[in-house]
Order: sequence, then C-alpha cells, then structure tokens
Amino acid sequence: MNIIRRAVFSNPLTSTLLICTRSYAFKSNLKIKWVRPTKIPCYDPAKSGDLVPMPEFDKTQFQLEFQKCKELASANDLVKRLFSLEYAPRHRTTQLYLRQLIDGTKRHNQDEGSIEAKIARWTGAIRAMQDLVKRFPHDVRLRVRIKELSDKRKKQLKYLRRWDYKKFEWLIDTLNIVYKPHPIDFRTVTRKESLRKLTNQHCDDIKNDRLKTYRLQLEAEQPDFLQEKIKALEFIRKEQEECNVCVTVTQTEIDDVRQQLRNLLQKRRDLNTKEE
Repeated sequence: MNIIRRAVFSNPLTSTLLICTRSYAFKSNLKIKWVRPTKIPCYDPAKSGDLVPMPEFDKTQFQLEFQKCKELASANDLVKRLFSLEYAPRHRTTQLYLRQLIDGTKRHNQDEGSIEAKIARWTGAIRAMQDLVKRFPHDVRLRVRIKELSDKRKKQLKYLRRWDYKKFEWLIDTLNIVYKPHPIDFRTVTRKESLRKLTNQHCDDIKNDRLKTYRLQLEAEQPDFLQEKIKALEFIRKEQEECNVCVTVTQTEIDDVRQQLRNLLQKRRDLNTKEE
C-alpha cells in the first residue's frame, strides 16, 4: 500500500505523531477528461461489417417454392394472395432473400457449397437475424447465433483474402460487407492506461507549443542577429588586416551574410503583402 508517513513534532515533550496520507487515487490538476468508449455489441452491423440491412420485399411476390408454378398464373386473386409472401411466415421471406444472394455469387447453376455461396448464405442469415434482434433484444440465443455466423464468415473471408484477393474484393463489393479481421494484439481499454496516454499527449502538446513559440521568437530576432553578425565579421577582418596577421574572415563570407539578410527581409515583405 502506497502510504507516506510524515512525522510531526508539536513539542519535545509529546510523542511523534504519525499521519498516514494516501498518495494514490489523487485528483489531477490537468484538464483531461476521459469517457469510457461505448461497447459495440457483437450483433450490431457496425461490428459484423454489414453495410446494408435486409431489404423490404414486395408482399405480392410468390413464395420461393411456388414461383415457377404454372397453375398460379391462371388462379384467381385470392389464391395468389394465399401463396404470396403476405400470408407466409417470416422465414419464407428470409428464404427468398438467401436465394437472391446465392444466385448473385454462385459459380454455376448447381452451386450450393462453394465458399462464395456459403458466405452469401451466412450474410443473408446474419442480416435477417439482425433485423429480428431489434424486435427481441433480450433473445440470447439469437445474439449468440449472430456471433457464431459472423465468426464463421470472417474465417472464410480471411481464407479467401489470402488465396484469391480479386475474388475477395468482388465478393465483399457484391454483398456490401466490410471485412473486419480479429485484432492481432487485443488489449482491454482501461481508465488507467487511457489516462496515461492522454497525459503523454497533453505533455507533447505543451512541448510542441513551447517549441513553436520559441521558434517564432528566434525568427523575429533573426534580422538583428544577422546585422550584429555582419558588424562582428567586419570588425574581425579589419583588426586582422591592421595587425598584419592571417585574415580568417573573407569578404565572401560577409557578402553571403548580407545576401541572407536581404532575402529574409524580402520574404517578410512578401508575406505581409499577401496578408494585406
């Protein structure tokens, strides 16, 4: 336990008084506010990667097993309504949606077991259950089933991405899904670690602001510094010539500093003109 003991001597006759003070769980004076991120449930489309929900179907369509029935073409309106999606259970609409997705991704007419057909079937089932879980949010079995199918689809997408990237891109574009792989290094979000990161970021911001202020100050003092440098170089050159010693400062160096000063002043005049 992090405890600091301080000895306080009131007078020589009294015994030492030990005051125990906690140094942990203290309030920081920094204006840093941390809000715990909202946890996204596993059945949410933002987690599974589905960009579009299950569409609304025309209830006047026939059920999947009766769409090729020739007798219904000459039947009356009441019979057609009985065999349509209007009086059919919900899984009949889901069955029709699955068939549409599989037909759009299958390799041939009899394809039912390819990786594309499996992913399309799972995608339709996931979206149908996501639409259903909005009405029954406390159905645990339904949420677990969505997570299981999402993990299965993610595993097959990972395999397809590794061995056939072009087909992988075509499939996710066709089904309107986003591939979200499992993180390699999973770390639980904690308040302590997040506050450390925010504190480091705050310190970096303070350091950058001070460096920027100091840089602007040096840039403002640069013309005066160059003028003093020119005077110092000219004085050194003059003294060396008068003392008949080897001249270490050439006229070219002095001209270069003068040119640097002229360029700096011209640059500042141009900036002022643009601001005006």
